[in-house]
Amino acid sequence: MPAPKSPEFRRRALDLVAHGEPVAATARNLGISESCLRRWMARDDVDAGRSEGLTSAEKRELVELRRRTRVLEMENEILKRASAYFARENVLPK
Repeated sequence: MPAPKSPEFRRRALDLVAHGEPVAATARNLGISESCLRRWMARDDVDAGRSEGLTSAEKRELVELRRRTRVLEMENEILKRASAYFARENVLPK
């Protein structure tokens, strides 16, 4: 997998297309695939509000919230098991 391109590189590529350069020629000249450039264009449209979807910031937030939820659920499960273990230990045998 090729290394990710810098935000400045992406912005320059999008500016070239916005100023009338053909997508295929721009992608070829920059050494990236046409589909990659089209994905960047779609992402830019969403981030700029020109089309519907989650913005990059919203996607990052969603990923972070899902990660945090997984951690909290795991911590909750550990606490439940520990509570059950200590509850069993405190019961006196008859």
